[in-house]
Amino acid sequence: MKVLVIGSGAREHALCRSLSLDSEVTALYCAPGNAGIAEVAELHQVDALDGGAVAALAVELGADLVVVGPEAPLVAGVADAVRDAGIPVFGPSGAAARIEGSKAFAKDVMAGAAVPTARSYVCTNAEEVAEALDAFGAPYVVKDDGLAAGKGVVVTDDLDDAKAHAAACDQVVIEEFLDGPEVSLFAITDGETVLPLQPAQDFKRALDGDEGPNTGGMGAYSPLPWADPKLVDEVLQTVLQPTVDEMRRRGTPFSGLLYAGLAITSRGVRVIEFNARFGDPETQVVLARLRTPLAGVLLAAANGGLADLPPLRWSEDAAVTVVVASHNYPGTPRSGDPITGLDAVAAEDAPHAYVLHAGTKRAGDDVVSAGGRVLSVTATGTDLSQARERAYAAVARIGLDGSQHRTDIAAKAAAEEAAQA
Repeated sequence: MKVLVIGSGAREHALCRSLSLDSEVTALYCAPGNAGIAEVAELHQVDALDGGAVAALAVELGADLVVVGPEAPLVAGVADAVRDAGIPVFGPSGAAARIEGSKAFAKDVMAGAAVPTARSYVCTNAEEVAEALDAFGAPYVVKDDGLAAGKGVVVTDDLDDAKAHAAACDQVVIEEFLDGPEVSLFAITDGETVLPLQPAQDFKRALDGDEGPNTGGMGAYSPLPWADPKLVDEVLQTVLQPTVDEMRRRGTPFSGLLYAGLAITSRGVRVIEFNARFGDPETQVVLARLRTPLAGVLLAAANGGLADLPPLRWSEDAAVTVVVASHNYPGTPRSGDPITGLDAVAAEDAPHAYVLHAGTKRAGDDVVSAGGRVLSVTATGTDLSQARERAYAAVARIGLDGSQHRTDIAAKAAAEEAAQA
């Protein structure tokens, strides 16, 4: 089949890498892509938010499947335009993508589906904000109701900071703080059948030890040696399936990738948020462990045929990804800096470690930085310790002036895993 992937980040590079390894995929296209994706897919220019343009490109290329990577095109209804053109698409409708596009809508869906989540208030003015913050107390959790590229949430003990974030948003959801570790669990669904993937954990804060500002994610790992073996089944039964059933009941069936951000609290599993697409950087480690060819699974979700698929096959290996970010990220990042060492990683570290491009572009013979998160250096190993070693050995080969990365991705989990062994 011919597959067109929409997007330009490391998530899309991970998707394209997996699709390029699938013998069923005869042609692979990506729009607009990046310098790394160009090595595995044919790039095309398109405005990813323009549904008509994306659909026209898919028709022109004769695509048998379109995979929409980022959230903004999904919320804008790009998947609807592709479906209207008669092409199967992996990604929810604009109406269903509201589960990520509006946190207030997601809370309403969770209430209807009896999904466990934090108590919350939707606030539209300073008076409501002050009342809600007072009701819950510190630490304060303030979420922009709309899309904010993973950076719309502030968790702080500082009341003034909480109020300032709320004031900068049109509408906010203020909720109780959830204690305990966080888990990302993806599920592929066709609107009825729900196929959970393996759980992962990502690292949101910019600096080691979970210090510094929130980011889009600085690294991730899978599997989770500390998690209850029954976690996936429990979340499927209490969160994922009820949510998909509720969306269908409302007349906005959700097909594509439903991402549950979870807190494993002292009172049980609670949903922090839903996303309507693969998470970045968790996708990098989850797909690194998936052994079932990807294209057929995504096409089955697009065509309503997931119930007919055999169970997914997974590698026993662990995977770790480390994000290399540009100078000043998550503030205004510097771009245009040359990146060195990519050939060395390919020569010395493959196939166990490889570089997925996020914010890169070609400038003559050079690959240069073109965004905040620049690269996701991903590695596999027999356990988390080996995967970490391989990932950081590859990171050490890469040169990018002023770049930053966390040095503690998966360190705690690797230590726990080693102690269990």
